[in-house]
Amino acid sequence: MGPGKAELLEAIQKTGSIAAAGKSMNMSYRRAWMLVDVMNRSFSEPLVQAARGGKHGGGTMLTPLGHQVLDHYTKMVTAVNHAAQAYLPIFSGLMSKQTTENNVD
Repeated sequence: MGPGKAELLEAIQKTGSIAAAGKSMNMSYRRAWMLVDVMNRSFSEPLVQAARGGKHGGGTMLTPLGHQVLDHYTKMVTAVNHAAQAYLPIFSGLMSKQTTENNVD
């Protein structure tokens, strides 16, 4: 699980479609579907569930586990970013004066 897959899950949650989610990320349907397939096979249960079309149309949604994984991933990223803030002044102090003046990453 990483930022790209989390973004894809968020886009699926928002759009209700793997195709629309992929398009919103400038990703082909095939690539989006392959990432969903990898995620579904990597966890104890699928994270994404697709409903076939028909009278009421198809769609794609996150399963309860998909919501849980996305929620925990988001919380983890927030915690890691918060913890990393303590180290930024240290790295800033180790950088050359020229680098810090030019604001180069």
